[in-house]
Amino acid sequence: MSLIKIEDIAHVRFQVPDLDRQDAFLRDFGLTPVAGDGAVRHYRGLGPSPFLYALQSGEASFLALGLRAAGVADLARLAEAEGAPVEALDAPGGGQVVRLKDPDGFTVEVVAGQAAASAARPPERQAWNNAFGHPRQGAVKRVGQGPAAVMRLGHAVLNVTDFRASERWYKDRFGFITSDEIAVSPQFTLGAFMRCDRGDTPTDHHTLFLAQGPQPKFNHAAFEVADLEDLMVGHQHLQAGGHAPEWGVGRHILGSQVFDYWRDPYGYALEHWTDGDLLTAASGSNVTSIADLLGVQWGPAAPPTMA
Repeated sequence: MSLIKIEDIAHVRFQVPDLDRQDAFLRDFGLTPVAGDGAVRHYRGLGPSPFLYALQSGEASFLALGLRAAGVADLARLAEAEGAPVEALDAPGGGQVVRLKDPDGFTVEVVAGQAAASAARPPERQAWNNAFGHPRQGAVKRVGQGPAAVMRLGHAVLNVTDFRASERWYKDRFGFITSDEIAVSPQFTLGAFMRCDRGDTPTDHHTLFLAQGPQPKFNHAAFEVADLEDLMVGHQHLQAGGHAPEWGVGRHILGSQVFDYWRDPYGYALEHWTDGDLLTAASGSNVTSIADLLGVQWGPAAPPTMA
């Protein structure tokens, strides 16, 4: 039994030396500033989360992974077990936070009690015609231009130095379930895609992926956009803005998402995705290969930089 069962990923936190340079990328990526231009800047999507991305000034680095607990009672339980304080969360939406360090020293901010933001719908677009139906008749289609409509943060990937130790740490505290474990050989597992345990409520195929590596580092964070057409509009907007494409557009094998990866000005990878798999606790776990991890159902092959 885990100490608590988290409900979702909440946010990621970074620092960079030039906030305005990073701000320009984040806006083109589809994130919206919500807390002015103070010492810490916060960005949200169109969904109800009060913020998805936090940014402060300093040497370029990944600062924290945020996870959302079901309620403040879970924070109290976690705090008692870990000997960590429950603190007020100084961020849009307020709430409370317990901050922990994982085996590699990554800060994990477990939050609860945040006030939801007012959700907004993405721009309405006309229906698709296809070989089986033609709902759009008597009108031409124009999709418009601009950033992708980021709805929410879906998952993060961390490279860790001891996968089994990190897997046990996250599962014991937060109740993660393995969706797909990546076995290189019977003796060595590279990592695993892990989902939240929400019982019969369907949840993303993965909220966290831990991958064995020579040193701990942030790999990427992935933001769900409205749909395929929105992802392609966002791709065009980032391309026109001169930003650095990393991998995409394609469809993963594990998780099935349509993906599009970009590098921010400091080399951190952020992903747009849509149409991912949803599983329940009863969906079980699978062992698969590195070929499935890096393979695609369609689209370009994975670049070496994604390792």
